[in-house]
Amino acid sequence: MTIRVLLVDDQPLLRTGFRLILEAEPDITVVGQAGDGKGAQEQTRALLPDVVLMDIRMPGVDGIEATRRIVREAAPSAHVPKVLVLTTFDLDEYIVEALRSGASGFLLKDVPPDELVQAIRVVAAGDAIVAPSVTRRLLDRFAARLPPAHEQATPARLDRLTERELEVLRLIAKGMSNAEIAAKLVVSETTVKTHVGNVLTKLGLRDRVQAVVLAYETGLITPGAMP
Repeated sequence: MTIRVLLVDDQPLLRTGFRLILEAEPDITVVGQAGDGKGAQEQTRALLPDVVLMDIRMPGVDGIEATRRIVREAAPSAHVPKVLVLTTFDLDEYIVEALRSGASGFLLKDVPPDELVQAIRVVAAGDAIVAPSVTRRLLDRFAARLPPAHEQATPARLDRLTERELEVLRLIAKGMSNAEIAAKLVVSETTVKTHVGNVLTKLGLRDRVQAVVLAYETGLITPGAMP
């Protein structure tokens, strides 16, 4: 199956570069481009891409609002595009809002080409991308806003999880893959997938990205706990 991608960035040169990288792949095709959030929404509606590669800071409607509109508009339909947000280190404060808006993950703008391609394949398949390096820097930014761990009670919704599921959630929040979690816990990757599925279902979460945000918002894990 060919993955249909919409490129959204206010810099034409960057869009051209991404297009050259992606169209060199046999399973990916760029179906359109947009220079702002309003255009992204219109192009998504018209072209039905599988993945929207979305810049955050753009004139007019920014990437966060565009993501929110795209996800909300597509929700009732059978075809829901995945939004992969692009960021730079100086814009990390926008990431949590992007994820809350329904993005399936985020990457740095200077991501190596092979990682960009793989990320698009991952989100197109229904999974999510959590870049540990960006997560670490982001959470360091937000550390001052979090109350001390000893002042935080475990939220009631986390009580639905078993001890092993809580442990898996902590490892997810550290940006670890299923294979890395399996190695850490000395269990099979299939077992980890089962635990991850249980965590998402019990907490009513869409994907791993939402799990990461929840883990930090509830104080289950703190920025200093990042590996």
